[in-house]
Amino acid sequence: MGLVPLEISAMGKALPSEPVLSSDLDSQLGKPTGYVQKRSGIVSRSLADASVLQADLAAQALHNALEKAGWNISEVDLLISASAIPVQALPCTATHILRAAQAPDGMPGFDVNLSCGSFVAALEVASGLLQVGRYRRIAIVSAELASRGLNWDDEESSYLFADGAACALVQKGDGSQGILATRLENHILEGDFCEIRAGGTRANQRAGMQEHDFYFKMQGRKVFKIASRFIDGYQEALLQQAGLGLDKVDLVIPHQASHLAMQHIHKQLGIPTHKLMDIYATHGNQVAASVPTALYEAFRQQRCKAGDVVMLIATAASVSFAGMILQL
Repeated sequence: MGLVPLEISAMGKALPSEPVLSSDLDSQLGKPTGYVQKRSGIVSRSLADASVLQADLAAQALHNALEKAGWNISEVDLLISASAIPVQALPCTATHILRAAQAPDGMPGFDVNLSCGSFVAALEVASGLLQVGRYRRIAIVSAELASRGLNWDDEESSYLFADGAACALVQKGDGSQGILATRLENHILEGDFCEIRAGGTRANQRAGMQEHDFYFKMQGRKVFKIASRFIDGYQEALLQQAGLGLDKVDLVIPHQASHLAMQHIHKQLGIPTHKLMDIYATHGNQVAASVPTALYEAFRQQRCKAGDVVMLIATAASVSFAGMILQL
């Protein structure tokens, strides 16, 4: 198929708080010093207090990207919200972000949700819209307040997560940059081992619900076992689609799922440390915002440059995969 033109013109990032040390959580949760860091692999993360709004955090990331690009918000033709956790059931989260960002009245926006793979899926959608000329400049924003849905008594899930937002401004560009391959997979027969039941038609006042339906639930070992079974073939298929070997990839940017997942990817791929973008210890698992935040940090830290080949790869609830190989 060849390269599909797509230029990442600028990226932005926003965090809802100063870093919260895992030692601070030890005190808050009544744990021995060092307990949360040992269990989670996280040194520090950002956690929103009750005053922070998800749409405001997304708008901060958007305006941060606009400032870097030297664009005005009126020069953006479309906003795509690529978040796993919505602001509310209706209207779509993009509407809330447009309002918070003070976008021009009438500016279009919609949501793309593939849980932790939402950003990759949104890049794929945006590239198609740019190719047919529907839009000229698109903003993709992933904003998550994961902490709002955590049950802190469930150590397996709650200790891994954090809050944050990131934004990518994309356009078609001159054709020198773009997508070499995209691959999405949903293994729907494997069961729902990561879920929040409430918020839709399944668990509500009429269908019946309990308080714990509003909390995130994860059977981490089952998810890890299933993902490990599929990931080798998935990565091989993604690289084959791009017509590349792993040795031609300059940087791998995975979803920052957990310290064990990051170690597994590093070992499995057998790549040197400088080729793996790992920000988990300082950011935690930011759900759909993890991949774009890691990409933002890769640019900021000069871990990638124009002409490099970057592989984005996310594991997502259900069990799903979303991967993309980009020529920067």
